[in-house]
Amino acid sequence: MSYITVGRENSTDIDIYYEDHGSGQPVVLIHGYPLDGDSWEKQTEALLEAGYRVITYDRRGFGKSGRPTVGYDYDTFAADLNSLMETLDLTDTVLVGFSMGSGEVGRYLATYGSGRVAKAAFLASLEPFLLKTDDNPTGVDGSVFEGILEAVAKDRYAYFTDFYRDFYNLDENLGTRIGDEVVRASWNTAAGASPHASSACVPTWTTDFRGDVAKIDVPALILHGTSDRILPIDATGRPFRQAVPHADYTEIEGAPHGLLWTHSDEVNTALLTFLAK
Repeated sequence: MSYITVGRENSTDIDIYYEDHGSGQPVVLIHGYPLDGDSWEKQTEALLEAGYRVITYDRRGFGKSGRPTVGYDYDTFAADLNSLMETLDLTDTVLVGFSMGSGEVGRYLATYGSGRVAKAAFLASLEPFLLKTDDNPTGVDGSVFEGILEAVAKDRYAYFTDFYRDFYNLDENLGTRIGDEVVRASWNTAAGASPHASSACVPTWTTDFRGDVAKIDVPALILHGTSDRILPIDATGRPFRQAVPHADYTEIEGAPHGLLWTHSDEVNTALLTFLAK
């Protein structure tokens, strides 16, 4: 098992768990909430078969990484990613973020530049700005995030059960595109995350990335499902496309937020096509 140390809280090192497989151009996969690096299994296999080096890691507080009570903000998340990039001395890298993980991609490029990065992909992303404000009328009302934070604090296990219904659109996809066992595995991953991280990540979803995405200077892919109930496309993917007009843009018709599994073939085709350009 491989770890890098990215900081310290009192007497405890903050370690980030990662896996590094294959050879060729490196692709770093950054997972969403409340999952871990294993959530990329459908993409990992496709990328390895296509000849890429694939690096996954668990965000602090999730999976096998350390469980600190500090550092749950995108500046720190991007710093953790930068530590991984520097430790492994990655160059000509493709950064691929899913959901919450897309924030790391945007903040990393805005903060550390694209010297080590060849391309960037944003899958079911939360950019450019999720929160509804006077100058962002298509965003999500702040009361929604307050309700999520309250639900996670009250009973995160019950919240995760409800969350995955809309994450995978189970009313439409259960028994066809996804099975009970996958949902159970996703729930178990969420339940195994740090309780503190489960709550502390929620306020980060309203981070304003408009300044970050304006600095994207590498070829980019924006991919979103039209039936995303977690990060609705009209609040995220479509305005993101307008903010980064040079990006390749793909909508997967009928896909939910959890499209890495339910629509893995479509995602993999779009991602591999983008990487091969």
